[in-house]
Amino acid sequence: MKSDHLIEMANQIGMFFDSLPDREEALTGIAEHIRKFWEPRMRRTLLAALDATHESDSFTAIVRDALVQHREALTPAT
Repeated sequence: MKSDHLIEMANQIGMFFDSLPDREEALTGIAEHIRKFWEPRMRRTLLAALDATHESDSFTAIVRDALVQHREALTPAT
């Protein structure tokens, strides 16, 4: 699965939630959307991209913050 496409999709989700006035609600909303609607393989690839220094700059700030803050909930069970 290509991480660049997943990052683009995550950033689009982030743009929607970034319009919320409450930042914590926005961060939770991003993470919950990804957790509920993305299959485990997609979430693993997205989190691996977050850890890759050459790809981590591709995330918008709000998406990066949501992934870091909610990483445990987003990490699929093994």
